[in-house]
Amino acid sequence: MFRRRTALSVSATAALLAATPLLAACSGDAHPGAAAIVDGKRITVAQLQAKVKDVRAAQAKSPQGGQLIMNTGRLSLATLNGMIFDEVLARGAKDAGVTVTRGDIQKWRARAEKQAGGAERLKAMWLQQGVAPDEVDAMVRNQLLLDGLAKHLGADRGKPQGQQKLVQALAKTSRSMGIDVNPRFGKWDDQQVILGETKDPWIITEHVKQQV
Repeated sequence: MFRRRTALSVSATAALLAATPLLAACSGDAHPGAAAIVDGKRITVAQLQAKVKDVRAAQAKSPQGGQLIMNTGRLSLATLNGMIFDEVLARGAKDAGVTVTRGDIQKWRARAEKQAGGAERLKAMWLQQGVAPDEVDAMVRNQLLLDGLAKHLGADRGKPQGQQKLVQALAKTSRSMGIDVNPRFGKWDDQQVILGETKDPWIITEHVKQQV
């Protein structure tokens, strides 16, 4: 069993808003083929679909494939949420001078694999949250960037005050990037740094240092 620590104070529900407001700046006509525009950079629907397909293929190979798929029914939205957040976090970390090396990722992952009971067990855990095996290093990098950014801000991620300080910094970065989401996927919330009320993989899976 694993005990998770949330990074930010956000909604834990996986359900989207029943009706999402239309966005004036981002629509199928304004940005054909785009799921979102982040700081002028297109996240295409094709890119999003490729990531979702990668996760579904891995889940289908699991003995618990049916349950995994059922538990990640909103995978497209959660995946887009993570793709947008990746860009926000990368910018926030860069502005703060926070960097992560390949060696840092390998050390963190080695410790996590040991605590999880092996590399395959760790991959299976992340897959439960909609993260494909080949994306694990990217997720680990995010955890390290979040740790580094929190340290830069003097924020304790284990306390509500620290979480709030971190979310405020990321919200400021998010607003500066002019994030525009195709209304079919919902609306980006700069204040909470999240897409609608989706669950965000970087939050759900944060710190796989938990007790086994």
